[in-house]
Parts: sequence; C-alpha cells; structure tokens
Amino acid sequence: MGKGVSEVYGKIKELNTLRNQIFIGFLLVMLIIIAVSGAFVYNRVSYLLKNNAERHIQQTAVQANGRLDALIGQIDSLMEQVANHPTIQQLLTEELDGKSVTFNQRQSLLQIISSYQAYMPSVGSLELYTADYRLLFPIKDGSLETRINNAYITAANTQKGRLVWIGVDPNDEESLLAIRQVSLMDRWFSRGGYLMARIQRSYFQLDDPLSGSDGGESVLLVNNEGELLGSSEEPQAELLPLLASKDQTVSFRGKEYVQVKLRSDKTNWTLLVLTPVSYVTKGLSVLRTVLLVSGGFGALLFLIMSFVLSTMITRPIIQLIRAMRKSRLGVLTPNPESVSTIELRELNNIYNGMIANMNDLIRVVYEKEVLQSRTELKALQAQINPHFLFNTLEAFNWSLEEKGEEELAGLVVVMSRLFRYIIGNPNKDEWVTLGEEMEQVQRYLKIMEMRMGDRLSWNIQLGPEEAAVPVPKLLIQPIVENAILHGVESRVGSGTVSVRVAPAKRKGWTQITVQDNGPGMDADTLQSLYSALEGGPSISAKGTGIGLVNVQRRLKLYYEAEGTDVEGLNIESKLSEGTVITFEIPDNGGHTYEPGQ
Repeated sequence: MGKGVSEVYGKIKELNTLRNQIFIGFLLVMLIIIAVSGAFVYNRVSYLLKNNAERHIQQTAVQANGRLDALIGQIDSLMEQVANHPTIQQLLTEELDGKSVTFNQRQSLLQIISSYQAYMPSVGSLELYTADYRLLFPIKDGSLETRINNAYITAANTQKGRLVWIGVDPNDEESLLAIRQVSLMDRWFSRGGYLMARIQRSYFQLDDPLSGSDGGESVLLVNNEGELLGSSEEPQAELLPLLASKDQTVSFRGKEYVQVKLRSDKTNWTLLVLTPVSYVTKGLSVLRTVLLVSGGFGALLFLIMSFVLSTMITRPIIQLIRAMRKSRLGVLTPNPESVSTIELRELNNIYNGMIANMNDLIRVVYEKEVLQSRTELKALQAQINPHFLFNTLEAFNWSLEEKGEEELAGLVVVMSRLFRYIIGNPNKDEWVTLGEEMEQVQRYLKIMEMRMGDRLSWNIQLGPEEAAVPVPKLLIQPIVENAILHGVESRVGSGTVSVRVAPAKRKGWTQITVQDNGPGMDADTLQSLYSALEGGPSISAKGTGIGLVNVQRRLKLYYEAEGTDVEGLNIESKLSEGTVITFEIPDNGGHTYEPGQ
C-alpha cells in the first residue's frame, strides 16, 4: 500500500513543473474571470449604456447651449450697435430735452436700421421707443405699454442696457421678442428709450424637434410656460411635466426618453435633450448571445494559448539556466537573444549586460595590473640598486658643497628627491596627496629652470584643503612636461607654465589646470589629439615621457576601477594663444589615503 502511494506521489512530483503550473493556473483563472465578468457585464450593461448616453446627451446639451449663446450674442451685438448709433442717440436726447422729432428725422431712421438688418435677415424688425414709451420707429402710432407686459419694461430698466428676452410675440406667433434699454452716452448713460427686436422663431431651432425618430436625441428650447421656442408647434401641456420632472427617464408622447436639462443664464430658457430609451438599450439580447459565444470561444482559445505561453516562458528560462551553468564553470559568454516577450527579453538583456560588465571589469583589472607591472619593471630597470644611486648622488652633493658649488649641490639634492619619488617603494600604494604631487612638480620645474634659464618661468597655486586630496602618483608631472616640451620650448623667447589646483564647480570635486603660453594648436591638430586620447594614432613622436595618452588611460583605470565616472582631460588651444589642459577628480578619489603609504 505504501509503495503504491509513493509511486503516485512520484508521478505527481514529476508533473509538478513550471510549465504545468502556469498552464493550469492560467486556465482556472481564465474560466473564473469569464464566468464572473460575463454575469457582471450582463447585469450592469443596461445601467452603463444609460449612463454613457446621459454623458453624451449632456455634451450635446452643452454644445447646443453654446450655439444658443452664440445666436443670442449676435442679436445682442446688433441691437447694441443700433442703440449706440449717433443719430439714434441724438434723436432720443432731443426727445428727452422736450424737442419733438420731425417726420424727416424719423424717416431717416429707416435707412440706418435697414442697413443693420441686412447683416442679419433673421431679425424681422427693430422698434424704437422713447423714454415715455412712445413708438418712434417704425413710423406709426403705438405705445410700448400696449405692445408688451410692463414686467418686461421694468426688467429692461433694471438690466440698464442688457438684453431682456420676452418670448413669443403676442402679435406674431412665428416671432420672438427681445428688448433693451437705450442708454444715452452724453447724459451719463441715463435712460433715453427702448429698442425692441422681433426675431424669426426658426432662428432658434437648434435641432429637428419632436421628429419621432428612435435613431437619436432631440434638442428642444422651451421657456418657463412650456412654449417650444424653436418651432411653431405648441406642446405646452406635454412639455411642462418634463420641466418639472427630476427623473432621468421620462415618458413623452407614449415613449420612454432619457432627458437632460440645461438652463440658459442669458435667457432663462431651458434646453431639453431627449434620447429614446429604446435607442440607448437596444442590443442587450445581441450582447447576451455575444457574451456566451465569446466566452466559450475565449475559453478554448485561452486553453491553447496557455499551453503555448507556458512553453514560451519556460524554454528561454531553461536556456538561461544552461548559460548560467557555463558561466559558473568560468565560461563568461552571453546568452543569444531568442525570445520575443518584453519581460524575458529584459531578463536576458540583464544577464548579458552582467556578463559584459564582468568582462569589462576583468579587462580593466587586467590592464591595470599590466600597467602597474610595466611601471614597476621600469622602476626596477631604472633603479638597479637604488641605494647605490642615492648614495652616489649624496656623495656628489657633499663633494660639490666642499668645492663651493652650492647651486649644483642644490640641483643634485632636487634630482635625488625626484628619483626617490619616481622610483619609490614598489610595495607601497600608488596613491599620494596633491601636496606631495605638487612638490614633485616643483622639483621637476626647478630642474627645467636650471636647464632653460630665463626662457622658463612658472608658478603653482595650491590651497591647504586641496593639498590633502588623494591622487595617483605621477599624474600631473607628465602634463607639465608636455607643456614645457610642446609649449615653452616651441616658443620664441621666454615662456610661462602655470599649475592651478582649485575647487571645481560641482561639490566634492577638485579641478587641476595646467596652462602654457606656447604656440598652441589649430582645430585639426586639437581634434587629432582628442582622437589619440580615445585610442587613435599618436600625432607626435617628440618626447619620451609618459604622455597625455597614458595620463588619460590612468585617469580612466584608477577612478573607474573605484566606481567613479571621470570625464578625463579637457584641452583648449588656439594658435598663438597657448594651451590649457584641465581635468577634475573627486575629493575622496574613491580611495582613502593614509600618510606614510
């Protein structure tokens, strides 16, 4: 019995692979999602459709309200121009002063008002009244009090020149009325009369109202009495309940509609946007069928895709595991990219990037070791027996001092210290402080000054804080040597070399600048020098020092090995203006220097 259970457990354990887990997990999750989402979508789709339709209708209402405001703005602008016309202002002022307006003056208004009406044919007529409500234009008898309700006259006086919308013209059901007070600009905008416009009703027909179509919404413009302002139809009895209703779904003319109401601030009229419910909710039965069919087809398709996807995921992972096993054995080779998914491609790229970084680190360490070995070999070749060399120089010094050759004796001492610094102890660290490096540069410049005499002058600027910054040994002297070799010696007459150490613009960094006033370089030579610094061919065979190329390489090797990204040498030079070489190093150098190393 126990043996049978063990065999079953062993077979189950063999099937417990990553691919099978992904396959079964994806399939179960998909079946649950299809069942839950299908039920949820079917139960909520009616509400969502109505809600989306309401937002769409609201946008339609906002657009219609914008069109209404534009139409009202045109009428308002027209009436304002007429009211402010100089002739009309003059006639109303004379009338207010008690002077009777003559027939010819009233007749002259016809040409003025007709010229404005020509720009807007929808304005049927314009009527001008005096401050005491007498009709001034058109030329006939009439009174404003008998033309409209006194409440609108009071509203026009309250608005003080702003447009007041009355509604349907009592004398013409095909027109709407609007009135405004005419303010006399020469009388401190006092009331001088009234200007009333009669606008065609079709001017405000924003949509084909009450079309009875189930294919979309209808936009209705209604006043507070339930009058349909954009059409001559009179469904007041049917529109009043819609104005009072606060429900989203209303019944209108035997059909169900989704309504949105928007009130115009300029006219106090209401925009009604009605959309048939049948249009909003149609397609639910089709949706039910689509959900069932798509759910079954999706389950089958997902079954196949889960199997394919699980295989696609596990296959490159297995390849990556094999590549990692090879790297563990010391074979650092990148894994070829054979995947199409973003995640697996990113994982493969990260592994390949790690391999590339490791190879780069191995190369940097190897080059640093080779460079250090060559330096030590040169030091060994140069010193042969450093104690013998130093003792010999000391003997020269004593001999010269005994003979009174103090200048030459001092030169021998400088040379002795220079050799001690260069040869040093190969077992000690390669790092020194900037103060020690500047002392070495100063000894070198003194020797060059002895050799060149008045042709060379130099100065060194170094602060106490910068003097403690660690730096690789013999990093600055080759640049100074280059400035003398290619700058001062190539110059006719005397030359100057300046070495300046100061804080850099970015915090925590120090800038070293070596400048000479030699002949300089043209743009092509400077570009060739930059190319040589990046590993290109050398532009000059003059000199036997370490050179700028080696300084550039040592900057990269030492500081990049410590995790610091340095920019390297920056060279500025122009013909007859000399050369300036600068570079920046971090204050800690990525290295903790202890005196006596």
